[in-house]
Amino acid sequence: MHPENGTNESGEVAKLYGEFETWSVNLGDRTIHAKRMPGFFRRVKNLTQSALWLPFFLLPYLRWNGQQAILFDIEDRQFHLFSLSVLPQDIWMLSLVLLVAAMTLFAVTSVASRVWCGYLCFQTVWTDVFTWLESKIEGNPNARRKLDEAPWSLDKLRKKALKHFSWMLVALFTGITFSIWFVDAFEYWAALVRLQLPLVGWVVLAMFFLGTYILGGLLREQACFWLCPYARIQAVMIDSQTILPTYDKQRGEPRGKVRHGSDAAEKKTGDCIDCYQCVQVCPTAVDIRQGQQLGCITCGLCIDACDSVMDKVNRPHGLIRYASLDEISGKPAKKMYQHPRTWVYIGIILIALGGIVWGLTHMGTMTLKVIHERQPLFVSMSDGSIQNKYEFKVVNKTGKDFRVSVTAESGIPGQVIVTAENNPNLRHGHGTAFTIFVKAPLAGITAEVTPIEFYLRSVDDPAMFAEYTSQFYGPKR
Repeated sequence: MHPENGTNESGEVAKLYGEFETWSVNLGDRTIHAKRMPGFFRRVKNLTQSALWLPFFLLPYLRWNGQQAILFDIEDRQFHLFSLSVLPQDIWMLSLVLLVAAMTLFAVTSVASRVWCGYLCFQTVWTDVFTWLESKIEGNPNARRKLDEAPWSLDKLRKKALKHFSWMLVALFTGITFSIWFVDAFEYWAALVRLQLPLVGWVVLAMFFLGTYILGGLLREQACFWLCPYARIQAVMIDSQTILPTYDKQRGEPRGKVRHGSDAAEKKTGDCIDCYQCVQVCPTAVDIRQGQQLGCITCGLCIDACDSVMDKVNRPHGLIRYASLDEISGKPAKKMYQHPRTWVYIGIILIALGGIVWGLTHMGTMTLKVIHERQPLFVSMSDGSIQNKYEFKVVNKTGKDFRVSVTAESGIPGQVIVTAENNPNLRHGHGTAFTIFVKAPLAGITAEVTPIEFYLRSVDDPAMFAEYTSQFYGPKR
């Protein structure tokens, strides 16, 4: 149902805000045009959005040692982070990173509800940007509603075309930015300008262009209502101790219109003057006074709106505020550290972070795996010696090629290494396989199985090395 203008009973406040008398949840049949007003939570929203998403647009252009500083190189199966290169063998650390992100999301939600949705989610951010552009082109919410309902004219066509063109520019730049996290940014731009992107490049760009344009510009809050699974699972992640934007019914009810500066006690009404400002600023058109709802993304904009009205009618702030349901109902509120499940989340986060730190500090410059030939375990040579065959699989994690030498220690006197290739070359960022043979006199072999330690060292820099323990097999003694 379309909101209607308020009556004259609300006096100066009604004239100032043009509040709505009635409101119902939007199901997609009408576009929500939320009012934008300044306030503390609007500033927080702007700052958090900028802090998270500006690096998304800027970091791919950062250079380090002549190459892109941060690059997810899928083609070569490498992740470059400044001087660090993470290869598929270390992908387990990515799993820990995702675990940390998930547990952080769960922990924050258990304490402060949908903070991610309200302040950081890409859907929220891009919708906010798109509606800001819309307000600059088409005007305030009332002007936008009138424009939507007006018959087509040159002025309406001009404004709509300019709005959608600006949305498309944002969507295009978003698709380009996503792409350059996976390929060199400057090479991508050069290929794009010359229209020489590979097919996969055009497909990715088109997908993100259309996805951003449709989700951020056309669907908006409907994506939160019907597409986002997090909106559904939040109910099992919060409880009566979770803080979230809440309407204080005991203070606000019964609602009633008051004139600017009048005393609510004289009219025997609560502090809520039914101005609907909390609804008008809500990006999902939720009436927070009706309790917690699926559409509430806990952005706090309704708090800014309500506080501004309380200033107009000389009432204290906090009619709508971040509070737990227990606090609103008068029950004792727990502190954050008193939430047991929050400590479980924090414990998992710390363990995962410890694993990531350990992995990063123990990655080394190369990884070595030695596979002993199983058939046969050993070969008796014509000179009476015993020979074992080993296959070396080495991954060079550095950014340059280098040659390596192989040594072995087993405690068997007279042991020698026989290789088909002296000082094999290791390609940077790739795996290299080669075979070596270890031969030892039969007289020096005192056990059927003898541990043998292999060492792989860079010829140019002995500090770059890897080691692996295997076995040397001989005949039964």
